Amino acid sequence: MKNFTHLFAALALAAVASGGALAAERELILHGATTLPSWHVTVAGFEGPEQILQGDTVTIPKPADSRVPSGSVGARAGELAGVPQALTLRWKDAWFASMRFDGAAPLDLRQYVAGGTVEFDINVLELDKGGIYFIMRCGEECYRKLPFVAAGRGMQGKGWQHLSFSLACFARARDAFSKVPGPFALEANGSGQVAVANVRFVQGGKPNTACPDYRAQTVTPEPLSHAWALSTWLPRHQLKLEENRKLKAAGKKPQVVFIGDSITEGWEKSGQQVWQRYYAKYDAVALGFGGDHTENVLWRLQHGEVDGLAPKVAVLMIGTNNAGDRNDDPETTAAGIKAIIDDLGKRLPNTKVLLLAVFPREELPTAFLRRLNEKVNARIAGFADGRHVFFANINAAFLNTDGTLSRDVMPDLLHPQEKGYEIWARSMEPILQKLLTE
Repeated sequence: MKNFTHLFAALALAAVASGGALAAERELILHGATTLPSWHVTVAGFEGPEQILQGDTVTIPKPADSRVPSGSVGARAGELAGVPQALTLRWKDAWFASMRFDGAAPLDLRQYVAGGTVEFDINVLELDKGGIYFIMRCGEECYRKLPFVAAGRGMQGKGWQHLSFSLACFARARDAFSKVPGPFALEANGSGQVAVANVRFVQGGKPNTACPDYRAQTVTPEPLSHAWALSTWLPRHQLKLEENRKLKAAGKKPQVVFIGDSITEGWEKSGQQVWQRYYAKYDAVALGFGGDHTENVLWRLQHGEVDGLAPKVAVLMIGTNNAGDRNDDPETTAAGIKAIIDDLGKRLPNTKVLLLAVFPREELPTAFLRRLNEKVNARIAGFADGRHVFFANINAAFLNTDGTLSRDVMPDLLHPQEKGYEIWARSMEPILQKLLTE
């Protein structure tokens, strides 16, 4: 089983015995018994350079200063449970692991989008401590991520099974699908082993597995389902409910509530000292959860996180995970934010909502995710009505004069450190004080 650069992941228009020439027009085989030496399999991990699977196995080399010494990412090509050309991704204690098909000219998949499917066989060997996602890089700035965490865990130990997804699970209204550079990838986190084989696109295929409707996903309340969050997200929700109960029992009435994702959660970490100086006097509450999208905030609100509170101001900043995790369209992210504002209006009718622009991310102002967040900000600014909802864009305060973002402010170009939280508090203070005293 040598030289899998040429043996695996090759692209072919293949006729099957029962279908002849008609089948050749209906199926595009990405990986299977019939292949061409055009594509290869690339394995990537959270540490170390990505590797091309050229032999039977490959392992991502670990750096000398590994942050997770126990972590590992690797892949194997070869027979598995009767399937001769299986590709198995194995990972341990990994924030990110991936096995993707790439290396050849982008594909034109337009004829497969309408009524077509992407189909493959999968064998979940181990996933009780991990999660998997199916990925399609459908253009230069087109990345689609289909979560399969709970369903994948349910398939563990059940051998080979066939999955068929409508390509509508990956395509959106404005997508061209004429130049698809990454037609299929398996991404993962946590720990696990999962194999795939016989990946193909089929015209007129029959889906056997449902997927979220991207148009409604951002406004449909649900808990965060990432594998790394399954053991901590709901317990944190319960902790926040208990903290609020204790505040009320002590007769304290929070005047300010912060609602958001890991950037808001950071007030309890890197921003703790700044929080004490600016917000402790208001008995303020921080309801930030790492990884949250708009739909996760909606779920938390609908399950009691602001019940019994009557703050003067609710500071809301959410949406960067919609961009970074799924590349959600700005319109759908904005719709999710509007749903949160509407929900807050019902639960906290006397509270003013201070809606913040989604903070800048990535170093350069031309970076894709930065631009995606700015498109969201352009839309949500219009949600302010000057009575109950107020919009503030303090993003310039985080940036250098040339628009670049410094690691002194956000070390990972996303999450503020203490200096960043000081900038946040100082920049927002005049606006917050006006809303608190009106």
